[in-house]
Amino acid sequence: MRSELGDEIRLQHILDAIEEIQKYLIAVDLPVFLENSMMRFACIKQMEIIGEASNHLSTELKSKFSNVEWAQIVGMRNVFTHEYFGIDSSLVWDIIKNDIPDLKEKIEHIRKSIK
Repeated sequence: MRSELGDEIRLQHILDAIEEIQKYLIAVDLPVFLENSMMRFACIKQMEIIGEASNHLSTELKSKFSNVEWAQIVGMRNVFTHEYFGIDSSLVWDIIKNDIPDLKEKIEHIRKSIK
């Protein structure tokens, strides 16, 4: 059963989480990120929120916007939540720097498309 919050609110949750990550990492490089556990945990928590919100989007929306790798996003959330001690912080950094900006653009496009 999908959440009663609806797709538009869940998409906003994703954007809010992305913006939080981006705020956390202003003027931060990889060595600082790797040394700062509070920063890593905060970013990982926001990535869990992205995954959880994605998991609760309607099947219709995910089918219509299949250019987003929804299954990978939800899978990432599951790893972060259930296999915490196996998380590679350098991989988290890579996702944040390379995938999150693209995801933000796609989510912004989806929000405009469904209004």
